[in-house]
Amino acid sequence: MKRIALLSVGLPVVLVVLFSVSIAYSGDTRASLEALKAKLNQLGAPNLEGTDTVAGKPVPAIYFGKVKINNNFDVVDAVKATHGGTATVFVKDGDEFIRVSTNVLKPDGTRAIGTPLARNPAYEAVTKGETFCGEVTILNLPYDTCYEPITADGKVIGIYYVGYKK
Repeated sequence: MKRIALLSVGLPVVLVVLFSVSIAYSGDTRASLEALKAKLNQLGAPNLEGTDTVAGKPVPAIYFGKVKINNNFDVVDAVKATHGGTATVFVKDGDEFIRVSTNVLKPDGTRAIGTPLARNPAYEAVTKGETFCGEVTILNLPYDTCYEPITADGKVIGIYYVGYKK
């Protein structure tokens, strides 16, 4: 009887702790997304100007103000240093979104620049101009994520991304 009483008292405590961790985790993703957006937008308005080579592939060059983001990791690394997790800026190239600035790592330990966003629910949302927050598999690993379109002149030109490995 004493064991059952301990379990019935302990279970609600465990559920409350797990629920609290879940709420904090979700809040971190949104806070990280807002931090990424704020840091980039402090540089100026987003725009596309010409092309640039990222991981051997020519893609549109995305700028915030006069700062080219392609192959520039200052902002994504600053967000990671402050909030943990991962951060990426994607640029729209045809019907793909290509990582041009990221701290997401490939299995070999190098930055996953030049890799496309998979055709997943996040892709579907941002192509419609919507924000997506939820679980996504990135390079075969599950992440809690948020993706938000980067727009200029009413068109989606890229994506802000943040995520935390599960």
